[in-house]
Amino acid sequence: MKQYLLSIYQPDGDPPPPEVLEPIMQELDKVNTELREAGAWVFAGGLHPPTTATVLHSKDGEVLTTDGPYIEGKEHIGGFTVIQAEDLDAALEWGRKIAKAIGLPIECRPMHYGTC
Repeated sequence: MKQYLLSIYQPDGDPPPPEVLEPIMQELDKVNTELREAGAWVFAGGLHPPTTATVLHSKDGEVLTTDGPYIEGKEHIGGFTVIQAEDLDAALEWGRKIAKAIGLPIECRPMHYGTC
């Protein structure tokens, strides 16, 4: 089976208050349980805010280090899930379930193997 990265985009700023966030996390837990039971879940993780990022940039034989994020924007990747699915359609269906559970945009991308 192919693997897909489901990136979760969230707006910059403070997270929602607990009374809003807790039901969202419960719905996400349900989808993650379903992913595991289907054998589609590989791993997932949440990310610290983009202000914690460090960018490494190679230029003229030197590697420059700067505080991140690399791209300034109103949204950032706040977390991700790596799944395995038969094809893009199946991966998109999992992405739809996550999007419905959390109410945030999900980007689905196929992963390369052994090329990095």
